[in-house]
Amino acid sequence: MSMLALGSLFGVVTLILMFSGMPIAFALGSVAVLFMAFFMPASALDTVTQNVYEEMASITLLSIPLFILKGGAIGKSRAGQDLYAALHVWMGRVPGGLGIANVFACALFAAMAGSSPATCSAIGSAGIPEMRKRGYSPGFAAGIIAAGGTLGILLPPSITMILYAVAAEQSLGRLFLAGIMPGVLLVALFAAYAVVRYLQEFKQAERAFKTTGVDSPLLSTQTFSVRQKFEMLPRVVPFVLLLIGVMVALYGGFATPSETAGLGAVLALALIAVIYGVWRPKDLAPILGSTLKESTMLMFIIGMSLLFSYVMSYLHISQAAAEWIVGMQLSKWVLLATILLLVIVLGFFLPPVSIILMTAPIILPPLKAAGFDLIWFGILMTIVMETGLIHPPVGLNIFVIKNIAPDIPLNKIIWGVLPFVVLMLFAVLLICIFPGIATGLPDLVMGAPRVH
Repeated sequence: MSMLALGSLFGVVTLILMFSGMPIAFALGSVAVLFMAFFMPASALDTVTQNVYEEMASITLLSIPLFILKGGAIGKSRAGQDLYAALHVWMGRVPGGLGIANVFACALFAAMAGSSPATCSAIGSAGIPEMRKRGYSPGFAAGIIAAGGTLGILLPPSITMILYAVAAEQSLGRLFLAGIMPGVLLVALFAAYAVVRYLQEFKQAERAFKTTGVDSPLLSTQTFSVRQKFEMLPRVVPFVLLLIGVMVALYGGFATPSETAGLGAVLALALIAVIYGVWRPKDLAPILGSTLKESTMLMFIIGMSLLFSYVMSYLHISQAAAEWIVGMQLSKWVLLATILLLVIVLGFFLPPVSIILMTAPIILPPLKAAGFDLIWFGILMTIVMETGLIHPPVGLNIFVIKNIAPDIPLNKIIWGVLPFVVLMLFAVLLICIFPGIATGLPDLVMGAPRVH
């Protein structure tokens, strides 16, 4: 069988199993084992477990369940609601301050928990009802939370970035640092849009009041005393200090990523025990249970994806595909645009974990040959995959929002998030024009990368 026929068959079988409704891990594992049986030596099947183990025997991957435990501890407590409430009080006098408070709360919670759905759920359960009560349109309120939740896979610690670092064989510390300034850029863009959209809705409410006499909650103002503002801090500051402490431990050279994840998990459990009284076995059982369930599911997907990639590599499908892409002799920017478009299309159907592990062997060699910095590309790819969390048909965050605000029609949620998709793609364009947004901080902290 020719390489083109083999590669096409591999792709078609993968798509058929993916769209059959089979769980992703089983679909990828089934394709790998099937092609091992038909196109690899008979002895290959005897080494399936050994291959999966060897691919997963990475100290970097050890940090994933620990970061999930840290995120679970914070997500299952009232930390999200308290963080949101504190920011609401402090941002109350700013036009659109409630929307900005939700963006900031999502960013901080995402950095602490590292999970987009957890961020949407924790901040949205308090933020969406409050915004709607204050007169924000349902689509606008839903869009802010859904988009803010996507920051969970860009701001460190990010499980998606851990997997990219493993797949691309890049420094995890460098990648984490590279995500900070683009994360800040997205927060600034989201906050700016929140102000502009708020002012538009405020003017509409004013016009409606003048013509019909119907008063809107948007037209009423709410002020908080200095005492009220400082009363909100004691429950929030410890978690912000935890975030700072974990980053200092990692970048100060005091701990490896896995040790940092363990430290963060232990400190998060200690904080929720002290602040919220969550320490009894019945309180900890849901946290440990969800951590075990999510970690097992994720590690199973990772293991099967790595086996899938191993089979692609053994059969030279990934190498042939990479050579074919290079052979097209596209200009470097057309190549980049084509690959990012591919990632967007895959984001219609697949989660970021699967996209990274399935495409890395094919897309990274041509990008490296074209002279692109793979750390820089990792940030672009992460932002593009973030858009997949808020655009149909899969759009995980859209369905999380629908779950916590079932009375908001799905079409309003989708229209509410589309401006944020445009802002994310605009951020990608800015990072292409000014690559220092992503590479400046890691170069400053860790020195310029060595050129091999």
